[in-house]
Amino acid sequence: MEIIVNSVEETFSIGQKLGELCNPSDIFCLIGDLGTGKTHLTKGIAKGLSITDYITSPTFNIVNEYDSGRLKFYHFDVYRVNDPDEIYAIGFDEYIFSDGVSIIEWANYIEELIPEEYLLIKIEKLPEISETARKITLEPFGKKYDYIKEI
Repeated sequence: MEIIVNSVEETFSIGQKLGELCNPSDIFCLIGDLGTGKTHLTKGIAKGLSITDYITSPTFNIVNEYDSGRLKFYHFDVYRVNDPDEIYAIGFDEYIFSDGVSIIEWANYIEELIPEEYLLIKIEKLPEISETARKITLEPFGKKYDYIKEI
């Protein structure tokens, strides 16, 4: 499924819908260049989960945990990960195989560690349309993500 958005607010809204529809143990794998809106989409997902905490990108921590919403939320940013052992050292499997919702920014950097079932979310800039236009592609791997049809 492809969705064209024209603003940060629309990106946030797509994330919010995902957050409202998602289920325990869902994994969202985000791919996109710097500045495409991965963190804005993540903030929307958190809002859809009713998380009240301020969401920031965990670029230096690798993972931020939030538990103020209807499900626990684990926000990974693996941009600076140089070795998969770094991910294992923080207990990646315990997060990813829990009942919480996991979102992994720059998931293509650790694709060998991603379980078989996940929702791939690609965000691409569309400069030919406008500075703020983006194409968001949702590609489910596994039937548990059929709910994206409702977005």
